[in-house]
Amino acid sequence: MPTTPRKLAIATGGGDCPGLNAVIRAVVLRAHAAGLEVLGIEDGLNGLLEGTGATVRALTPIEVAPILARGGTVLGTTNRCSPFAWRDGKAPPRDRGDELLARAEALGIDVLINVGGDGSQAISLELARRGMTVIGVPKTIDNDLDATVETFGFGTAVQVVTDALDRLRTTAESHDRTMILEVMGRHAGWIALHSGIAGGADVILIPELPYSPVHVARDLMRTLGTGRHFALVVVAEGCACVGGELSHKPVASGGIGPSSILGGAGQRVAEEIAAVVPELELRVTALGHIQRGGTPTAYDRLLASRLGVEAVEAALRGERSVLVSSQPPDIRTVPLELAVKKMRAVDPRGQLVAHARGLGISFGDA
Repeated sequence: MPTTPRKLAIATGGGDCPGLNAVIRAVVLRAHAAGLEVLGIEDGLNGLLEGTGATVRALTPIEVAPILARGGTVLGTTNRCSPFAWRDGKAPPRDRGDELLARAEALGIDVLINVGGDGSQAISLELARRGMTVIGVPKTIDNDLDATVETFGFGTAVQVVTDALDRLRTTAESHDRTMILEVMGRHAGWIALHSGIAGGADVILIPELPYSPVHVARDLMRTLGTGRHFALVVVAEGCACVGGELSHKPVASGGIGPSSILGGAGQRVAEEIAAVVPELELRVTALGHIQRGGTPTAYDRLLASRLGVEAVEAALRGERSVLVSSQPPDIRTVPLELAVKKMRAVDPRGQLVAHARGLGISFGDA
């Protein structure tokens, strides 16, 4: 029979996301009720590595009681360094995985609960292969993990974008303008698609459906020809026209991480439309990190709390190398490998896209 764990550790990795603190709170409350100690690892897993400025600290029910509605993560996070390909400035990457495992063993950590997206869960899987007991909790506003029906943070991001569309609609209508809203979505268009439908967009451009600028312009003019004097276009940052490339913008990374990131798709689309229909008055808004921040919705708090509790339950059952997964109406566990096997993308022939087309929404693809 598996040995009952005495000490859990929790880490939050990758991009920040509404609901992370709800997970931390749930893990601490359930674990302490079962008589388990909980350690919080700061800045992803950096707290287990020397020289990072991060540390490991005990988490108590009193400390986490007020954080349910708070955005971000009280433990901090990072998406810049894997412990298996650690970078120190311009030096070649090196493997610090064994150092991390030794530190975890010295601290008496029996189970690591690692909260994150596909990159974080790939790290979870490698740690499990090296002997650590790891339970993953899926997190991403992009909703693109194939191992779970839904991820917390996604609903909040969709609500933020929908609110932005509601606000853009009033100013677009007042000034007879076409508003273009750029949203997150590197490889999957879930945010753009859900919020575009909920916010009454006329055009939605997503990575899964390459578009033609001529078709986008045609469909906008068709909409405006019905007597409307304004239009709304939602653009996922990872979309591209047929035969085109993704838009990137430079970033100051201090020598750590990429020198450019996805961005500028909204402006590019505006220029493409203007080249076809010069008379249209276009304005571009890029929401950027606003989609990640702020108070999580009630549903994301609920989902995150349930995932956190079930992660502890899985630890108490002695499960290893699993991911807690939303399988409505239940939260279940699935093999950790499924979290990184493939990305969950929008099905261009699926019902959701068909329903959007049924509402008259254009994808600029035909």
